[in-house]
Amino acid sequence: MLVLCLIFLAIMVLIGSPVAYAIGLFVTLVFFLITGVPLKVVPQMMTSAVNSFPLMAIPFFMLAGALMNTAGITRRLFEFANCLVGHITGGLGHVNVVASMLFAGMSGSAVADAGGLGTVEIEAMTQYGYDRDFSAGITAASATIGPVIPPSIIFIIYGVLAEVSIGALFLAGFIPGVLMGVSLMARIYLIARKRNYPVSPRVSFREVLHSFKRAFFPLLTPVIIIGGILVGAFTPTEAAVVAVVYALVLGVFVYRELTLRSIWETIHKVGIQTAAIMIITATATVLGWLLTRSRIPQLIAEGILSVTDNPYLILLFLNILLLINGCLMEVIAALVILTPILVPMVKMVGIDPVHFGVVMTLNLMIGLLTPPLGMGLYTVQKVAGISFERIAKAAFPFLLPLIIVLFLVTYVPQISLFLAHMVLKGP
Repeated sequence: MLVLCLIFLAIMVLIGSPVAYAIGLFVTLVFFLITGVPLKVVPQMMTSAVNSFPLMAIPFFMLAGALMNTAGITRRLFEFANCLVGHITGGLGHVNVVASMLFAGMSGSAVADAGGLGTVEIEAMTQYGYDRDFSAGITAASATIGPVIPPSIIFIIYGVLAEVSIGALFLAGFIPGVLMGVSLMARIYLIARKRNYPVSPRVSFREVLHSFKRAFFPLLTPVIIIGGILVGAFTPTEAAVVAVVYALVLGVFVYRELTLRSIWETIHKVGIQTAAIMIITATATVLGWLLTRSRIPQLIAEGILSVTDNPYLILLFLNILLLINGCLMEVIAALVILTPILVPMVKMVGIDPVHFGVVMTLNLMIGLLTPPLGMGLYTVQKVAGISFERIAKAAFPFLLPLIIVLFLVTYVPQISLFLAHMVLKGP
């Protein structure tokens, strides 16, 4: 009966049913038909799941990123990135990636990056002579860096579900995020040489300094967030609140581009997005309890371990599984469903759960660029005004460098664990 219910859940997700409703109906059916546990336990568990202090960081980080988009901060970051790397072969393609890396330290969301900064990036690139497809493709690819460079909404959810330090995950994501950016820039350089794309003229040091001054306060955001967490001034959740206050101060008093109306509209939009994430998290927590009660994680682990107990082969298998899953399922849904299943197994074979959290996040970010359900593609498609087929084709060349980084991070754990162990003095 449980297997039939799981098949029912998979079918509902694949046909496009809202993930939260699909999971909610599934867990209700299982409770009613199989467990014998009173149905009133379901809402109690859902309420308990989201009654979490770490999860409060999600709406605040989302709000901070949205406020910075509205306040014109993304434009200042783009101009600063252009002064730094616009003169290199590939020009605004490199600017696109660097700006995304800078904004990643503020929003923690790939969709926020693609939807907010992407508008500025695509218009600037097309006006300067880059074809729209290439501009959209690199915008979708660079947005995947957002949830890897801290802060990260994905890391917060994973940390809560896997009971892993969110601060350690933030530190672990920094070097892999930078590697993602460098690999994308290398690919851009090769494509730009072949297509002879234009470059921006090299600017003087004085112009770089002027642009840096304009972007200085936004650039302080990740320093405040990560620095405050590391020195113990505040927790990741409190850091998210600090980020919102800082964004409001910049938008209202420094740049004076935020109005009461725009602030309210931004809060309303983020509130809807937060509700969607929280209801998925709540229902998925109940699902995780059911899976654990049914010993499904243990059965999967035993099945894999009966074939091999080599951590490297298991990581290869899990990468393939997650890459395929990323093509078929929305990122947060995949995260909350698979984390309770996979984390116990990786712990059994001695894989660090912080390292696996980075590997899992990289896989799911690559899923943003893969049809049929790559949410990054859909977001950029709307911004760029092109067909889904065109954006999927344009993003395809950037999958290879991201997959190379994925396997480097997978098989060289020190890439992700070095900073976490050094700063937090781990084993």
